[in-house]
Amino acid sequence: MFSFPTPSVYQSSKCFVTYGVMGHPNPEQVPSKGKPWSTVLAQDFVHRVDLILPEELLQLVRDKIAGRTLTFYKVIMPIGQILEGNFFTEYIKIGNIMMLSEGNLDSEDVFSLKDGILTMHLERETYERAGLVGKPHGVKGKRGSKPRWIVEFDLRSPSMFHGKKGYDRLAYACKNVFNTPVTWLFYNRSKTPVPDPLLAHYPTKYTSNPEVSEGLLVKTPSLKPPPTTLSRGLELEEFATDIYEWLSLLRLGSPRVNADDKIDPYLSGYTVPGDAEDCQTNKLCQISWQGFIPPTWTQQILADVIHALPSKAWFSLSATTFPRGMAKDNADCTILRPPNSIGEYFLWDIRRHD
Repeated sequence: MFSFPTPSVYQSSKCFVTYGVMGHPNPEQVPSKGKPWSTVLAQDFVHRVDLILPEELLQLVRDKIAGRTLTFYKVIMPIGQILEGNFFTEYIKIGNIMMLSEGNLDSEDVFSLKDGILTMHLERETYERAGLVGKPHGVKGKRGSKPRWIVEFDLRSPSMFHGKKGYDRLAYACKNVFNTPVTWLFYNRSKTPVPDPLLAHYPTKYTSNPEVSEGLLVKTPSLKPPPTTLSRGLELEEFATDIYEWLSLLRLGSPRVNADDKIDPYLSGYTVPGDAEDCQTNKLCQISWQGFIPPTWTQQILADVIHALPSKAWFSLSATTFPRGMAKDNADCTILRPPNSIGEYFLWDIRRHD
């Protein structure tokens, strides 16, 4: 593993690249430990998932995953209502939900709920008014003139009930400080209770259907690293950088990777990496989902793709989180299984600056 150095103060995100070998996943119990599975699960709130593969393999995965949809909701409610009644009992104590509020992480009060952990990113004024116990956000000496604070509560803790000190303090802050309705994204990772407590807040339902782009005539570089490259760190870094750039342009729908691209080199200096004789013109397809996606959903997609495709077939799967902060940077996880490389993979782990 190596880290790409940050060449500019304006590029705060870091890219970590791993080249390794993974075993064939058990269809009855998807792996959660070891890379690339642990990296996929480390994503917090995924906004987009992209799958790229040769078009001739599309039919093998179409029946398995291309028809898979994702349902999530947008709801407006004060944070205090999360701690009340059947919503708190059915969704927090018994169920498993994921929620994210709107807002800029660097300049506004932002709330999130995942695995029973309520996380608050608060401005200093709000933090002092709430009277809660938290910790400063960011590295000491780099917090700027407007420091922010992070407060966390484990809502599944046995102490999180009426009459307990921690719960009552949080409930008081919600009643007197966090009493403004907030727009949330909501995803239920467990069975929906009957009656559904969410319906009392009049949620708006969204369904994320897969968007399939076929017939992408693309100039494709060699996706399998030369054997000599793997033993030379600098060459491996260069190869990984070039392939990630090509995959990113492909995901963005850039015409620079099209086989018939004739852009004036004065306007764009990009060329597909590798020697001209090593590049081929192939038909590719891309399947994309966009919405409020839990990392376990991406984990299952990865396992299904591995099971559906031949062991020597190549594919790329990417998961991108919601943009956060003033710079609107986001985390990204891209996995590439090179052709004719059983079990081998490249993993690009883009981590935003927190």
